[in-house]
Amino acid sequence: MTDQTKALIVGVGMVADMHANAINATQGRVILHAALGRRPDAVDRFAKKHGVKTSLYTLDEEADLSEIDIAIVTTPSDARREFIAPFAAQGIPLLVEKPVARTLEEARAFVSACEDAQIPLGIVLQHRMRWSARLLMDRIADGRLGEIASLELRVPWWRDQSYYDSPGRGSFARDGGGVLMTQAIHSLDLLLQFCGPVDTVQALTSTTALHTLEAEDFAGAVMRFHSGAVGSVMASVTHFPGGAEEIILNGTKGSAHLASDHLRVFYQNGETEELGKDAATGGGADPMAFSHAWHQAVIEDFAQAVADQRPPAITGRSALAVHALIDAITRSASTGQRTTVEPT
Repeated sequence: MTDQTKALIVGVGMVADMHANAINATQGRVILHAALGRRPDAVDRFAKKHGVKTSLYTLDEEADLSEIDIAIVTTPSDARREFIAPFAAQGIPLLVEKPVARTLEEARAFVSACEDAQIPLGIVLQHRMRWSARLLMDRIADGRLGEIASLELRVPWWRDQSYYDSPGRGSFARDGGGVLMTQAIHSLDLLLQFCGPVDTVQALTSTTALHTLEAEDFAGAVMRFHSGAVGSVMASVTHFPGGAEEIILNGTKGSAHLASDHLRVFYQNGETEELGKDAATGGGADPMAFSHAWHQAVIEDFAQAVADQRPPAITGRSALAVHALIDAITRSASTGQRTTVEPT
């Protein structure tokens, strides 16, 4: 890790506290130097709470960012593109909360704009940094599961109505969707890391009687992967009181069950492995009820990547695959037809 990286947080809403706690846990390797938000009272409260040196309320291409090494953007996805120009003008690398943008088209444009400006772009899909997920990646890569033939993803989460009573939450205009874009995106992204791209999907989405929101609170899909594997997805915030998301991979040599941060592997030769343990992942009424350790890992990697002039572990370009999958699920649900996933 580089000696010290000065970070600016853009947006001081709910998830910004998680980032601040993660930064403070780096023990000085990353410093939370400044915070930017549109409401001065909220920015000042955030700065006082987390010991931030500088509060900013506006940003344009004339702003002095000479002391900033990286910017961490935690705003809703409808309020991000405006920051590319001022950060690009001063060469400030961007680490952006998921999703990249509200739609696949917007996400592609955001990634391309950062690439054109030659500024590093990382995305906070922190479940890729889970210890158990990385172990499972190793098991897949070394061939111990054989060829993945079928799979299942379940995200049985819960949100109460007060979550959606916040202005704009669960809307297409602010968030780009509901459970798929806001909650299940992490698990869907992990699934793609494990099994590669999806070719086609057949899906259904719904807004159930349990919530009032514009977008979906339940989604189901069956998928065919480019590898030939087939699988199913169920993503929901209707499962009170909320449970751990689970990915099951069935290979020609064994099966893996990943639930929360608990990995179990069952080999057809009779061997078994049980690694890790159950950990909160934000599946209940409190969306912030999980450890900041995975955010810390993303932030530390991004800071070191900038110092080393290498791509971060989770690039903007790599995040487009899950956007394309969510786009295909949404289109399939709207037409009732089997739908091809667009290439990224």
